[in-house]
Amino acid sequence: MRIAVVASGPETELVDLQTYHTEDTIFVGVDRGTMYLLERGITPKVAIGDFDSVTEAEWQKIESGVGSDHIHRFPAEKDETDLELAILWAIKQQPETIIILGATGGRLDHFFGTISLLMNKEIISSATKIEIMDKQNVVSLYGPGTYTVFEDPGKKYFSFFAITSQVTHFTLKGFKYPLSDHTVKPGSTLYVSNELGQESGTFSFSSGILMMIRSSDG
Repeated sequence: MRIAVVASGPETELVDLQTYHTEDTIFVGVDRGTMYLLERGITPKVAIGDFDSVTEAEWQKIESGVGSDHIHRFPAEKDETDLELAILWAIKQQPETIIILGATGGRLDHFFGTISLLMNKEIISSATKIEIMDKQNVVSLYGPGTYTVFEDPGKKYFSFFAITSQVTHFTLKGFKYPLSDHTVKPGSTLYVSNELGQESGTFSFSSGILMMIRSSDG
């Protein structure tokens, strides 16, 4: 099972939601992201948020389109963001993958808040694979381990960043620029814009939190 969480970032950054409208995908609308779904003929399983970014007319459409039993409405003044509440709900459903859409573009504080959110102990320790996607990028965070990636002509560039003070024993195999036993620290651009040298490759490290961004030129 896959859960697609659709947040309320600029529509211009949204991927084609119909691409993910498959039998094994559950949609979650976050605030205005619920309208993005309904306007494309997709009914989310749940809608979550304070809905302070929608008009009264839009709220009525959400109520009728989703159904009051499937709406989790929260006060605007709360400790968690709408997206955090949605991701925590999604993790409890124990899906194989969560993809976060509509979370890039627009306000940078919201984007960095989302990146910080993925470092939440409950989220990063989950067995669920979590990715942030837009038309040009896929962002994901990883704890220590060995991971395999595959060639995708649409997202051929790989960039790696240390989210913690350092990432140790970082190794790349099968890449155009392989590496062995590096220590990755914030502030370095050495690990930006690599590419696979074959159909698949691996990256591994032994401590820290690593962010990987797969990108296209547009």
